[in-house]
Amino acid sequence: MPEKRPAAGGLNYPGIGGTEHGTAPAGYPRVLEEAFLGNGIGVYRQVAAGILAWELQRRAGLRVRSDSPSAEPGARVVSGFGAGPFRLNAPCQVVWVRQPAPEGMPQSAGFGYGTLPGHPARGEESFEVEINGRGEVFLRIQAFSKPANWFYAAGGLVTRAAQRYVTSRYIEGARTLASEGTPRDLHRR
Repeated sequence: MPEKRPAAGGLNYPGIGGTEHGTAPAGYPRVLEEAFLGNGIGVYRQVAAGILAWELQRRAGLRVRSDSPSAEPGARVVSGFGAGPFRLNAPCQVVWVRQPAPEGMPQSAGFGYGTLPGHPARGEESFEVEINGRGEVFLRIQAFSKPANWFYAAGGLVTRAAQRYVTSRYIEGARTLASEGTPRDLHRR
C-alpha cells in the first residue's frame, strides 16, 4: 500500500494524489507517457531505486535540491534549469510513494509530487516503474497541469514543448538506469 501524508504546506491545485490513480481534476489536461525499459527484476529494482533517489530529474538535466535524499511523503524538492538570473525553479512536494515489494510480480514503485507556489504550473506529476507478470519493465509518467498564471499561459506552445522535452529526457534517463545493471545492495534486499 502506498504511503501518504496529509495534503498541507501549500499544494496549490485540486485532485491531490490523482496521478496515483490515473485521474485528473476537471480543466486539467492529462499527460501519460509509457516506455519499455527491458526485462527482469534486476532492471526493475535498478530503475525503482533511481526514481526514488531523484535520478530521473538529475538525468533530465535538472538541478535538484531536496530536504530528503529520496522521495518520501511530504518531502519537498526544487528542480530547476537554466543559469543565474535565467534559472527557472519548480518547487514541489511528494504526495504519494510506492516502494518496491521484496518479491513478486507484477508490481510497481515510484512517487507523485505536486506543485507549490512559485512553480510555473499547478498540478501533479508521477514517475513509476512497473514489472508485469512476464517480467517486462515499463516506465510510466503521468501528469496533469495548467499554467500557474497568465504569463505562463501566454507561452502555451513553448510550455507544452518544454514539458514534452523534459519528459523525453526522463525516459532517456530511465533507459540509461535500466542499462547500468543492478547494484549489489539491491541484491541483498
